[in-house]
Order: sequence, then structure tokens, then C-alpha cells
Amino acid sequence: MATAKKNSAFMKPLNISPDLAVIVGKGPMPRSEVVSKMWVYIKGKNLQNPKNKRNIMADENLKKVFGKAEVTMFEMAKLISKHLS
Repeated sequence: MATAKKNSAFMKPLNISPDLAVIVGKGPMPRSEVVSKMWVYIKGKNLQNPKNKRNIMADENLKKVFGKAEVTMFEMAKLISKHLS
């Protein structure tokens, strides 16, 4: 039973900040979908650092979400959380 509860919390649609909505679209949507759409955006605009694919180089839209020019994919998850409620 506990796992079902965890999954439903993970799949719970969340509100998205205006800055993040520019990248992933208007919410609400589950965190998993937000992350998936972030990767579509990052790969579509070729924003992975060619020397280290785990790093993401922010364009103007991503800088508003991340607050800096380059982040690791692990940092990205934490920084996205600030834009979800």
C-alpha cells in the first residue's frame, strides 16, 4: 500500500512557475513530465555541454529557472523544484 501512495504523490500534478512554463508549457503536470519536457527542450536546443554531457548550458529561458549559466543534471532536479508547487 505504501508504494501506491508514493507513486500517486510522484504523479501528482503540480503548478508551474511562469518562468518554467516558457520551457515545459502550462501546468499543472507531474514532476516526471516536467523533467521529461526539460530534456526535450535541452536536447532540442543542443544545450548539453559537449565535453561533459551531464552538464547543461543554460540559454536565456533556462537561466531564469536555474539562476546560473551551467548546471549538472543532478542540480537541475533541485532547481526545478523551486518552480513547482
